[in-house]
Amino acid sequence: MSKLLDGAALAKELRQQCRQNADVLAARLGRKPGLDVILVGQDPASQVYVRHKVADCEEVGFRSRLHRLDEQLTQAQLMTLIRQLNEDSAVDGILVQLPLPAHIDSRAVIETIDPAKDVDGFHIHNAGALMTGAPLFRPCTPYGVMKLLEKAAVPIRGAEAVVVGASNIVGKPQALLLLQAGATVTICNSKTRDLAAHTRRADILVVAVGRARMIGGDMIKEGATVIDVGMNRDENGKLCGDVDFASASEKAAWITPVPGGVGPMTRAMLLVNTLEAAQRAAI
Repeated sequence: MSKLLDGAALAKELRQQCRQNADVLAARLGRKPGLDVILVGQDPASQVYVRHKVADCEEVGFRSRLHRLDEQLTQAQLMTLIRQLNEDSAVDGILVQLPLPAHIDSRAVIETIDPAKDVDGFHIHNAGALMTGAPLFRPCTPYGVMKLLEKAAVPIRGAEAVVVGASNIVGKPQALLLLQAGATVTICNSKTRDLAAHTRRADILVVAVGRARMIGGDMIKEGATVIDVGMNRDENGKLCGDVDFASASEKAAWITPVPGGVGPMTRAMLLVNTLEAAQRAAI
């Protein structure tokens, strides 16, 4: 039976560390670390995510400011707000909650953010610098996965790592972080031929495709570490991941639960990145 990679517990530790460091930094800066969150429209899931992020900031002693904007906002108006926040010295991090309405070019909006305040790690400056191993910020979900592996002392150097999913937000940066840590990395997607042949080789398997219970226990190597980034609703409306937890936990040595695995770590790493931004501003 697998051991759980408890993201909720590790995220709590990281929040406590952020709280301690924020207090020290506030004494030096004369202000709290600051995160501004931009929410455009009424997407229900986005509203939940943003509410949690704002609450996390308050818990660790950050200043958080939420900008709720009408869905009919123009792209030019949104970019004007971001440029104003870029110039505000009290703002250490800027987060634009995705997805944005269809009439707004998300890439253009993200690239308006000052890379030094891009705490999501999505700006092309940070995404490109990740290739060389020197970004200002690492994307929060892959960064959180690496912290989970570190906490469990999972050997990465020399390991076979397979990432299922090739998004710019999770799959690609996750592959780069594993590669930099010394793993031999294969990137797959939902259309990969004979996907199971790849996943059965994985010492470390990261799944981020958004398809409920796509990976079963028969697709997992005995003793592997399985990281499930997925967050789906099954036919009964119950939260579940991209991995079939029941069968996978019979094979894996370590596995993340859904919920309580990667999700809390994503939020925690946003705080870590914001704190790092504030620390750079204090230099």
